[in-house]
Amino acid sequence: MEKRVDETTRQATRQWTLAQPAVSAFVTSVVRDFRDRDDVLQDVAVAVIESFDSYDPNFPFVAWAIGVARNQVRLYLRERRRDRLVFDDDTVASLAIAVAEVAHEESNRMEHLDDCIHSIEGRARLLLKLRYKSDMKPAAIADRVDMTANAVAKALQRVRDRLRKCVDQKHLKTGVS
Repeated sequence: MEKRVDETTRQATRQWTLAQPAVSAFVTSVVRDFRDRDDVLQDVAVAVIESFDSYDPNFPFVAWAIGVARNQVRLYLRERRRDRLVFDDDTVASLAIAVAEVAHEESNRMEHLDDCIHSIEGRARLLLKLRYKSDMKPAAIADRVDMTANAVAKALQRVRDRLRKCVDQKHLKTGVS
């Protein structure tokens, strides 16, 4: 028996996969107990999928998903009012805004990083590919490219420094935050 996922659920799942780290960071900042945190995060995931039809694609999905998470966290906190370490609604709202802003900035930085990686050429590009795509350690890379492990580690450090500078310059140039 073959089951098919409808396009809306497929889109919601794709968006949720990208937003989940930021939403998880928000939930983690408010819900201290790790078992409760997992339960709340699962409730958020279900609520996001179930209410995806109300999402307006003209707005950032992460911010919308954090709004859904805020509601789920509010329900969780309402049940935990007797606990002394519970945030009030204003604090939860401030955390939600802060996490959404950080997620947006990190998304911009990741776009810049992608551009910067494409500008790397030659041996440096090969070292990046072997280290991060193939998940090879410097010693294994050294055997492959006829370098010492120390030389590979130093070369990778220089490439990472170049990438960091490139990302920072692009970030300053665009003025996006």
